[in-house]
Amino acid sequence: MLPSELPEEIESYRDRSWRREPELRIEEALGAERFIEAVGFCSAMTDARRPGPSLYIAVCGRRDAHMPRNVQKDPESNLTWHIKDELVRRGRVYYGKLRGNRSIFMTRKLVPYFNTVFGVKRKEEATVLSDAARDVLKVLRKEWEMASGDLRGASGVSTRSKLTKAIDELQKTFKIIPGEIVYDPKFTYIWTLAESRFHEEITKNVDREVALKEIARAYLLGAGMTVRGELARVTGLSNPDAGLGNWALVDEGFAARIAPGVYRLQALPSHQNRER
Repeated sequence: MLPSELPEEIESYRDRSWRREPELRIEEALGAERFIEAVGFCSAMTDARRPGPSLYIAVCGRRDAHMPRNVQKDPESNLTWHIKDELVRRGRVYYGKLRGNRSIFMTRKLVPYFNTVFGVKRKEEATVLSDAARDVLKVLRKEWEMASGDLRGASGVSTRSKLTKAIDELQKTFKIIPGEIVYDPKFTYIWTLAESRFHEEITKNVDREVALKEIARAYLLGAGMTVRGELARVTGLSNPDAGLGNWALVDEGFAARIAPGVYRLQALPSHQNRER
């Protein structure tokens, strides 16, 4: 079964859950924070061509939202970008890149679970992280926050491409996050340690099997049904890990296995009382 072949009941459920209806569209940061709290996690700027909840699609308020080529002149793209920047500044939800260069928002409750799966413990940094990533991390642990250009000079990372790669690596391992996005006098990210804003969540110990189950639960609760490979594509989990998470929900009675790789909520909850 492909996502395009989902039952209309499930598509309608996703329309409500993922704000794919005009009356539910997101128009400001507070509404976006409520949306992220409701779905658990979502992509930032993906459109209908990628599975999963998306802030951009929720701003558009329609199922078939497609990102135009000229995003600078598109009001929906611009609004999504401004809301994203405001969410980063407010710091009430987590924002960073996951495996596969996915820029994702997630609620604080899910940070310990994603960190358990994708994060790197401090004692493992010397063997897991690249030299450039460790140099950048060393500077931020001393300074706590720094703009991209200053970080390049302070860390000794020789080129912009190497710095970008190191920053991406540290985001994917839950070490650093953007703390603010600045446009004046020039565009830059201000980087900070993930634990500076999410200390309790980053330092919480969680069993890996529990983490996989809770990530799968968050997605299934918003999606209603998942098809083969969908959870892995949305979250960056490996297919075996996604399967372990979904099977744990079946064992718990939270989900039913419809077909190989296809899982559905035992009962679709009503959206009448969900935040809009």
